[in-house]
Amino acid sequence: MAAELTAHQLIAKHRPTLDQALETIRTRAYWSPHPEHPKAYGEDGSLSLPEGKAAFDALQGTRFDLDQPGTDDWVGGEVSPYGPELGITYPHPDIDTLLPAMRAGMRAWRDAGAETRAMVCLEILARISARTHELAHAVMHTSGQAFMMAFQAGGPHAQDRGLEAIAYAYVEQARTPDTAEWHKPQGKRDPLAMNKRFTPVARGISLLIGCNTFPTWNGYPGLFASLATGNPVLVKPHPRAVLPLALTVRIAREVLAEAGFDPNLVALAAERPGEGIAKTLAVRPEIKIIDYTGSTSFGDWLEANARQAQVYTEKAGVNTVVVDSTDDYKGMLDNLAFSLSLYSGQMCTTPQNLLIPRDGIETDAGAKSYDDVVADLAASVNGLLGDDAWANGILGALVNPDVKTRLESAAGLGEVALPSREITNPDFPDAVVRTPVIVKLDGAKPDAEAAYLSECFGPVSFAVAVDSATDAVELLRRTVRDKGAMTVGAYTTSDEVSAAIEETCLEECAQLSLNLTGGVYVNQTAAFSDFHGSGGNPAANAALCDGAFVANRFRVVEIRKDA
Repeated sequence: MAAELTAHQLIAKHRPTLDQALETIRTRAYWSPHPEHPKAYGEDGSLSLPEGKAAFDALQGTRFDLDQPGTDDWVGGEVSPYGPELGITYPHPDIDTLLPAMRAGMRAWRDAGAETRAMVCLEILARISARTHELAHAVMHTSGQAFMMAFQAGGPHAQDRGLEAIAYAYVEQARTPDTAEWHKPQGKRDPLAMNKRFTPVARGISLLIGCNTFPTWNGYPGLFASLATGNPVLVKPHPRAVLPLALTVRIAREVLAEAGFDPNLVALAAERPGEGIAKTLAVRPEIKIIDYTGSTSFGDWLEANARQAQVYTEKAGVNTVVVDSTDDYKGMLDNLAFSLSLYSGQMCTTPQNLLIPRDGIETDAGAKSYDDVVADLAASVNGLLGDDAWANGILGALVNPDVKTRLESAAGLGEVALPSREITNPDFPDAVVRTPVIVKLDGAKPDAEAAYLSECFGPVSFAVAVDSATDAVELLRRTVRDKGAMTVGAYTTSDEVSAAIEETCLEECAQLSLNLTGGVYVNQTAAFSDFHGSGGNPAANAALCDGAFVANRFRVVEIRKDA
């Protein structure tokens, strides 16, 4: 296969980016090579906003051909949470044909070495970045995110996470030298001498099981971690969010072919309605790695049953915020209001339980009772979402009917402090848009415990009255230990309370955000600096991204000879 992109060209183009990424994961500083502003695109081959929209529109109603082997049917059925049917069909795989074809290119991909693999992956990311506007519309109309969030989270932020995974993959592979000359002194005799060669060897085919809400942001870390460490990647998208990952697969296949590698190193596995192909694929002996984001029940099933594979899961947890005291009451309320509202709470990092002492809290605005705090937070949410046009840009649309059902049922669990209201999207009248609901619960009552200790995914939050800050910390500990948490937040001016919360999060392995009152929110993490999840509590067995996320995707094989 003749290469149009040589290793020399790719290294010249992308090595500076990799070097900067390596430095940034070392310092944990801010950096991103992917612009966050829509107007930054449209030159140097990248699609402008109108061009991206036109490219997305042109895909609707078409057959999305990938020219991959083993296609036995064409499947589709995506309906935008904003209303329109996409009408796109995708190749359905004959697994017995596709999996062997994916393995065929592994030798050349292995022999290319860690640096060349990283450079090819960076070229894939560069091509993806150039089509950020097209992908933004694909993410928007499969996840229900508002456009700006789909653009940023589905575009540059997802690309940053992919680059971060490539950097970690390179570090772990480069940790061992390619060759070594070994000499052991033997006294008066000649020393023992050996030549040793060390090769990172991939585990095998990696299965990426995509999610509905963040198909690229949650998908790119596993995809690029596996590909950069030599593993072919079979992408199984969520049936309601195929397009963003199908576009990614198409771009990856094009780059691999241009670089002289087998394009079948990356392939798509779209499924028929109700087929459940992920369960079938997960236990195939060819599948050696699985990346999964989604429900706890299926994540637990994968961990228990896909015994032949290294399984990385991000499941669900009950995210908690302890509200003890604050020296910026308005900033706290505004920060929490945005955190509860962003993407209608449909983030694995959105706070659910707000633990507030029943005797109230001390603030820079004076003492506030439990009822004051809850009422003021409700007012802050209403103020944030009071203008419908602005609210649509924050909330997006509910991703599926189950979220709407949970939202409506939550009102019956306790006293409603903030009722949810329906908002009309003038551009998409069929979109289901709802503001958050806040329900007051007494943490001392057993019947309330069943509600606040269960994940209620969507725009639902519980203001849980607790006896004291000490009780709040103990409930936080129990919640993280038993149910898991992707995020923990806390507001306190007390060094003692702060230390207790920090120690709890260290012991229970949960990521903590303290006293956020500005433009950084508990449900947002920055690539290269923040860890998403910890891998140390029931919410996830992996973190995005650390060395553990990539190091077990390959093994080092040694070949040694007498010198």
